[in-house]
Amino acid sequence: MRSTPWAARVYILCAAAGAAFCALPALPPGAATPWGTVVLLAALCLVSELAARTSAPDGAAPAGAGAFFPLLLAAAFLLPPAAAVLVPVPGALAAAVDRPPVAARRVWRAAQLALVTGAASWVHAALGGPAALGGTGEGPDGASVPDLPFALLPACATALVLALLPAALDGGILVTAERVAPRHAWRGLPVRSIGPHVVHALAGLMMAVLWRSSYGPLSALVVLLPMYISSWMFAQYHRQHTAHRATIRALVQAVDIKDGYTRGHSERVGRASELIARELGMEAERTEALRFAGILHDVGKLGVPTRILRKDGPLTPDERRAIELHPEYGHEIVRGIGFLDEARAAILHHHERLDGSGYPYGLAGEEIPEFARVVAVADAFDAMTSTRSYRRARPVPTAVRELERCAGSQFDPRMVRALVRALDRHGWSAAANTVTSDEEPAGLPRQTAGTEPSATGASPDRPGRAR
Repeated sequence: MRSTPWAARVYILCAAAGAAFCALPALPPGAATPWGTVVLLAALCLVSELAARTSAPDGAAPAGAGAFFPLLLAAAFLLPPAAAVLVPVPGALAAAVDRPPVAARRVWRAAQLALVTGAASWVHAALGGPAALGGTGEGPDGASVPDLPFALLPACATALVLALLPAALDGGILVTAERVAPRHAWRGLPVRSIGPHVVHALAGLMMAVLWRSSYGPLSALVVLLPMYISSWMFAQYHRQHTAHRATIRALVQAVDIKDGYTRGHSERVGRASELIARELGMEAERTEALRFAGILHDVGKLGVPTRILRKDGPLTPDERRAIELHPEYGHEIVRGIGFLDEARAAILHHHERLDGSGYPYGLAGEEIPEFARVVAVADAFDAMTSTRSYRRARPVPTAVRELERCAGSQFDPRMVRALVRALDRHGWSAAANTVTSDEEPAGLPRQTAGTEPSATGASPDRPGRAR
């Protein structure tokens, strides 16, 4: 923990000391702690953490990635607070850590989960959960049955503790370790996670009921196993989605390094493409794919010689032809990236024009893929509303009028109308749309009429360059 700021060390040690203090009542020999239940639940937590660790791409999942909340809820339902504190500790200490300081992160995770589980158990007991869980009636075989629906209230309250308290404790880490201002550290508690935690509450409640039934702890696996498999599959999807975004980020950074003149342009085209997709009512998956298409539309510039991309003066015909190959280069670059799907067509055809005068294949009208027609509008709009060294950004209303003027010849009118509606609804931040580059020399000539191939005059490149 030597690399950890002293304030964070104090915070972590206080949390660990608090967790140890909370566990003390369970340790004396006469405490009647149900050690069999504690050990079994702790072992299941440990297995879930190790499974998450070994299933990570490089064997290093983020700390706590395997924490399985139905197990923590079952511990809160079945055990007194002092005993529940002990359940998550072995798994948290064995969890993989994605970055240093490893010891501090593991100790913090163990203390945090111990405190949260203990607090959840205390809330469950305070609301009469154990009595409702034990039930007042008699089952057909003489076993007690839960008092439903009264057992649901303490179960849901316990789930809320597990949903909100970790974020509240993490706020202290943000203040002490990350130097985040206190007024920002606790902003945005995970309200969206309340729903999934309530579902986990029902799963944990079912586990606890089966655990206490005549069938015993093994019957709880009927609930545990399907829930764990579904959670594992969701975690795999999340990791895959993160890998997709990392792939796209790497490609965009490579383009920005090679052609710093258009830095930030790709992200803004992706944002504008997403706004158009939402106005068109596209499904979430297609909307995300279209955003990827906008972000990667210029990835083919990686295949264009750097001297051409960074040339200050007008391009020769041969240099222009080299630039006009970038959609095909881009399509080849992303051909093997399966998750891009429709985005590949947009990368290849985003310079086609509705009247057939575009490139690389001169497609016209409905021959141009829908994604490409969206990205073409988003690309031209950002080019017009972004500052270049040779001209200032055009106001959004001016850019919109230019798009509307060219709708039907260069752009799909439906896509232009969708962008206009999106701008009316969401606006467009001019401050976020300024392109800067430390590599640009001063004194480039201002753009003159006829130097841009686009009817809109909306080239995102330097004077004389083909879009």
